[in-house]
Amino acid sequence: MNLTVEYEPIAELFRNAHAEGRRFLYEYEVYRLLGLSGSETPPKCVFIPRNAKPAEEEIMSLPGEKAVLKIVSPTIIHKTEVGGVRIVPKTPEKVRSAVRRMLSEVPERYAEWIERSPSAAPESYRGLSGAALQNAIAADLKGVLQVQFMPPDSSSFGNELIVGLRRTREFGMVISAGLGGTDTELYAARFRKGQAIVAALTEMTDGDAFFELFRKTVSYRKLAGLTRGQRRIITDEQLIECFESFIRMGNHFSPSNPDAPFIIEELEINPFTFTDYLMVPLDGMCRFSLPGDRAPGRPIHKIDNLLHPRSIGIVGVSAKRRNFGRIILENIIDSGFDRKNLVILREGGEDESGVRCVPSLGELKEPLDLFIVAIGAEQVPALVDEILERDAARSVLLIPGGLGETPESRDMAARMIARINEAHASLASGGDGGPIFLGANCMGVISRPGKFDTWFIPAAKMPDYRQYPCRRTAIVSQSGAFLLSRFSKNPEMSPSYLVSMGNQTDLTLGDMMRHFMNEDGIDVIAVYAEGFKDLDGLHFAQAVREAVRRDKQVVFYKAGRTPEGKNATSGHTASLAGDYMVCETCIRQAGAMMARSITEFQDLILLAETFSKAAIRGKRLAAVSGSGFEAVGMADSIHSDEYSLSLGTYSEGTRAALKEIIAAKGLERLVPVANPLDINPAATDEVHARVAEIMLADENIDAVIIGLDPLSPVTHSLAETDVDAFRMDAPDGILNLLPSIRNESGKPLVAVMDGGEAFEPLRRALRECGIPVFPVCDRAVAALAIYMESRLAGEGLKHAVYACALQ
Repeated sequence: MNLTVEYEPIAELFRNAHAEGRRFLYEYEVYRLLGLSGSETPPKCVFIPRNAKPAEEEIMSLPGEKAVLKIVSPTIIHKTEVGGVRIVPKTPEKVRSAVRRMLSEVPERYAEWIERSPSAAPESYRGLSGAALQNAIAADLKGVLQVQFMPPDSSSFGNELIVGLRRTREFGMVISAGLGGTDTELYAARFRKGQAIVAALTEMTDGDAFFELFRKTVSYRKLAGLTRGQRRIITDEQLIECFESFIRMGNHFSPSNPDAPFIIEELEINPFTFTDYLMVPLDGMCRFSLPGDRAPGRPIHKIDNLLHPRSIGIVGVSAKRRNFGRIILENIIDSGFDRKNLVILREGGEDESGVRCVPSLGELKEPLDLFIVAIGAEQVPALVDEILERDAARSVLLIPGGLGETPESRDMAARMIARINEAHASLASGGDGGPIFLGANCMGVISRPGKFDTWFIPAAKMPDYRQYPCRRTAIVSQSGAFLLSRFSKNPEMSPSYLVSMGNQTDLTLGDMMRHFMNEDGIDVIAVYAEGFKDLDGLHFAQAVREAVRRDKQVVFYKAGRTPEGKNATSGHTASLAGDYMVCETCIRQAGAMMARSITEFQDLILLAETFSKAAIRGKRLAAVSGSGFEAVGMADSIHSDEYSLSLGTYSEGTRAALKEIIAAKGLERLVPVANPLDINPAATDEVHARVAEIMLADENIDAVIIGLDPLSPVTHSLAETDVDAFRMDAPDGILNLLPSIRNESGKPLVAVMDGGEAFEPLRRALRECGIPVFPVCDRAVAALAIYMESRLAGEGLKHAVYACALQ
């Protein structure tokens, strides 16, 4: 693309504004910025300072018969509402008259607006009213901008475009585009997801890739002339060029760019209109800031010491009672960790557990791989200082709460974090970087490869996960209780690693994602997040993208979608739940499977574990059930705002084979061949299995969902029964028939068993055979659809050529 962004002249605009004490550009400066961005040419304009008489030559220098006049003020954003925009005949008399009128009337109208909406008043006007308020507004007026009048080709709905950059705390620079105009917020709220506005991380997209997102919006369909009575008013190439210029500016004036002279906080053109295939900005705003200090890097290679320690120390083990420290010690020993490599920091000799005790960190002969801190929060900062001074550990697990979760503890936590960062800063000069810290306010880690469990939950209250085969899955959660609840209900999940992050005092979600993307023994990475630290959302998304490119599957659930949810998450682990729309959009674009609920999070993990090696070639589904409502329910569930499947068309061979098996069971008069296939409650397990086998063999089918009808009188679905015809271990039962069919096919096969607790043994048995079983059909379809779409999108990401450098 032949596009040149003139970064230094743009920086000079910021530099001049900053010298005047401003952190924003006036509208005419925004137009100048656009002219330097390499994309669209902005309209010609003339700035008329307050108290200056505009020269006739200036007024008449702009093309056209009309002039657009706009008030220029650092405090007035929505100019139209206060009479700050006027269109007049382009004559010296009319322009001068309109300028005088605007300078007189705008302070009055803006003051009236502020008195109606005092909470929206700029800080400098708070507490003012009447003449004092009007005088303050008038004093801030800089003048009037005369802009070339360029009438749009169409004034109908959808022919205005908003394009913007925004710096976000968690994800850095985000580009967005969509339906523009005064009702942009309304469109975003009322249209289906992704139809009004789309967004992406500038560091993980380019003009072409972002255009492909934008192509799906209502805005594009209008601009491209794809709706009734509409003609195209802009080319795709112009849109791509515009998006590319914004993305390049975003990446240059970014907090992630160490050489950025300034940071764009917000740059928005709302709207662009279109005149004779020109993109015409009608209004623009830009805020900027100076770059801040960059946080030091962390020695995240030491996460390996945390997850696979050769030596573990623990402080907080009581010699007199069974406190949290004692329970953690018991769980570590019960997990198989060699007690010879354990040490307790406590006065006295050998503990009753047989683990040796040392009175102080100074008694250690070499640094511990993992040091677990299970003492009161008020004692932790001093201990952290000693750990850093003595280089006593390579990784530290901070169990206590009360380190940053409450207003009273934030200063203490901030001082501790500053000390940790001081140690990390030595990395820049070739040093070791000090230890890494997990927590605080966390339950720590269960590492089956590392043979240890730091959770403070008594073994009697936890299922024995060791009876299940270890899965190639890592589950990372900001909430320890979330992990505990999921694991208690579903011990068969049995991941290799369960990591509770706590409040991310040091190690972050992005750090953990980067570690597990490199872990050879992991195929699935599942993450429950409440909020990211500064720019860690970007680092997390980059690591997700790289993990997907390495054929790993990432399942993600973000809490804090609503204002109430955001407030709740920021209260309990000192996290900040950020803009959910940005988070959801960016993590999905990075390649993660986005769960919409906690239940769906579990479902997607199950599918990812089961089908990690399955080939996903498309989205054509075949569905079968003996229950009519279930067959209809599957068909009703293939589309939503988040996903879309199609019902595959059977090949002639498949249709013939299905007719044959249906006729062989005497069901031909009851069962027409269709998709979904309602095979009637009289269909035996053999019919279910054979139909699934036929469908899986069809090249026109990419996945099969089968309803197993456990309540039918002819199916084998019970474990505890005296009736042989119902026994689930019968040779002709579904448990014996379906697993071999699933194993011989490389396509996803998902079962639905809509029945009570009596059928739970069969559900578990099928899951152990690699067949995911869902309790209701719509839940099965939704999870499978999200899974398949994500896998297909991941294949496309492997071939993306735009930059995605890990920080």
